[in-house]
Amino acid sequence: MVNHESGLLGISATSPDLRDLLAREAVDPRAAEAVALFCYQAKKWIGSFAAALGGLDTLVFSGGIGENAPLVRERICAGLGFLGIKLSRRQNSNNAQLISPRGGRTKIRVIRTDEELMIAISTSRFLKAKEPRK
Repeated sequence: MVNHESGLLGISATSPDLRDLLAREAVDPRAAEAVALFCYQAKKWIGSFAAALGGLDTLVFSGGIGENAPLVRERICAGLGFLGIKLSRRQNSNNAQLISPRGGRTKIRVIRTDEELMIAISTSRFLKAKEPRK
């Protein structure tokens, strides 16, 4: 149940895919709640990391949602101006690599990643480290 029926699916009761939930949020209160909770949790983590680090130089969005969901990035960044987080709506909607205004206090970047490749590289390194020495 934890692996297959929780998270966004557990909250929305319809889908674990944020794209589906964004498409349904105007007509489905549970989808809207799942999207809002997702953005709130991301915002909360940004705030806690900023506190632990003594501020932010750069905020990076990556992975499927971070790379492809301008609306989600916008909602996450909303209200974080006190951390120097300000979005350029035009750059954000175009999925530019830099989505903060030039000269802003905190750079906001969208960095493409190949998560499957990174998992394969990490696994390969781990397995090589575990090989018996000859």
